[in-house]
Amino acid sequence: MSFDFSLVFESLPKLLEGLQLTLELLFLSAACGLLLAIVLLLMRISGVWFLVAPAFAYTFFFRGTPLLVQLFIIYYGLPQFEFIRTGFLWPFLREPFWCVVLGLSLNTGAYISEILRGGVLGVDNGLHEAGKALGLSPPQRFVHVTMPIAIRLSLPAYTNDFISLLKATALASTVTLLDVTGVARTIVAKTFAPYEIFIAAAIIYLVLTWIFQKGFFALERRMSRYVR
Repeated sequence: MSFDFSLVFESLPKLLEGLQLTLELLFLSAACGLLLAIVLLLMRISGVWFLVAPAFAYTFFFRGTPLLVQLFIIYYGLPQFEFIRTGFLWPFLREPFWCVVLGLSLNTGAYISEILRGGVLGVDNGLHEAGKALGLSPPQRFVHVTMPIAIRLSLPAYTNDFISLLKATALASTVTLLDVTGVARTIVAKTFAPYEIFIAAAIIYLVLTWIFQKGFFALERRMSRYVR
């Protein structure tokens, strides 16, 4: 069986038809996940047990179970409940797109919250003491001292999580969405050439990964310009 290089290049334009959906899933899930992560972070560092406990349980569950299982629970499991089908969220949960966004957001939010918590804990105590000496209140110290440094410390790990989220969008094809991977699967069904088609899809993901890595690296250098 020979490898058809021409089929790889012929498939790229067709695969790009799913690129918009892939990017929509990526950016929506990243934005929602980041907002959720900030809430979880504030709960974890609050020191109040009834806020810390549920935040810890949430992150433990979503980091300890496979994303594919979580996605199937949302897409296939939730509609089994009558109150879901008759509730106000049903117009969203019956759509595969929003089920995937929800699943990716819930999952990546758990990881990002731990990344941000690590950044917050990495801020030197001396800086907190300096903020106190300047008369800053705890909220002011958190906003103006802790968070800028924590974001800089967390950025490399967040970059890795963002790239992982990009690759995780490929799971959208398992619930009928035609993202890049979903389009690849439809082409494979017609051509019976999985190697060529999925290699073409891999090329698209590699290019996207390179672009995002370069962008985050530039942002990291920008935020670290005062410590170099």
